[in-house]
Amino acid sequence: MTTVLDRYIFRSLIVNYVIALGVMLSLYVVLDMFVNMDEFTENRYPATTVIINMIGYYVPNLALYFAQLGGGITLFACAAVLARMRKFNEVTAVLASGVSLYRLARPVVIFGVLATGLLAFDTEVIVPSVAHKLARKHEEADSRLAYEVLFLKDRDGALLSAGRFEPETGDLRSLLVMVRDESGAAAQIIEADGATWEPPSEVRPVGQWRLERGRSTTRVTQQAGALGPRGSQVVRFPEVYPSDLGPKEIEVRQAEGWIRFLSLSQLRELGAGATADQATIMRTRHSRVVTLIMSLLFLLLGLPFFLDRSPANIVRDATKCMIVCGLCYVVTFIAQSIRLDSASAFIAWIPILIFGPLAMVLFDRVRT
Repeated sequence: MTTVLDRYIFRSLIVNYVIALGVMLSLYVVLDMFVNMDEFTENRYPATTVIINMIGYYVPNLALYFAQLGGGITLFACAAVLARMRKFNEVTAVLASGVSLYRLARPVVIFGVLATGLLAFDTEVIVPSVAHKLARKHEEADSRLAYEVLFLKDRDGALLSAGRFEPETGDLRSLLVMVRDESGAAAQIIEADGATWEPPSEVRPVGQWRLERGRSTTRVTQQAGALGPRGSQVVRFPEVYPSDLGPKEIEVRQAEGWIRFLSLSQLRELGAGATADQATIMRTRHSRVVTLIMSLLFLLLGLPFFLDRSPANIVRDATKCMIVCGLCYVVTFIAQSIRLDSASAFIAWIPILIFGPLAMVLFDRVRT
């Protein structure tokens, strides 16, 4: 049951959250723009084109920046509300009315859970939907740069390569597909001067490439006891090549670290299809879950430092909060950056095992 106090705190949290969101995302964009300005201007486009390219690059990247800063934004908004209430002695008035600090913290924690849910929606829905744009480098913001595609894993273990992939049109030039048998040897070679993507439809659930001057060479192995050559070739001229790799998938897979843009369901499908390193997929899935938990744990770590009635210790408590939460962020970053030879994802959960109990101890020490 909500009270006047809950509604007052929720309104303050929403206002501070929106302000923190705008400030931190703007600061992130400005710093990144300042560092990489030469990447946008190296092609010597007119100023209008450069501005359009920058807008086209940073608008989808806002979803990625929010995924990286979501936990810090929530902590900043909640800490600012409690610090303001302490400064104006509102916490003292609340305690004098018989309300404990734990009761005061309840709407803040509920807001933190809702903010974590928003962060989960961003990482699981919004970021995967624009993954093909997030995979671009700064100099590729205009989506006009063509590049080579080498040995991308496709359905049934096939390897797709192309001399040129044009992101603006989604076409492939000088296509080469190697279809492998059970032993890994090339059983079929598909070549084409060019290929145009035809997405899946209700009639055809699998997408396909419409081939230009396509040629398929299939190796046929004869029995060991047969006379003559042990193998022969069958040449066909197919018009299409069914594929799981559309233009968006090619753009994403070409980028280093493309797996981190996928949702948990996409990672699960990718692992079932065995089209990527299984250990990397497993670590990415665990790291995604840990990141969402840590975004809420940041709040639980920092909140006890502001649950105090004294307005004189705000700066000191804020400094302690920054030290503890900063240490938590560093440990989380290191744990998710370490890549071991084993397939274990235990190391990704180490920050929770360390700072989870610490958050419980800090909350237990709050004097109400």
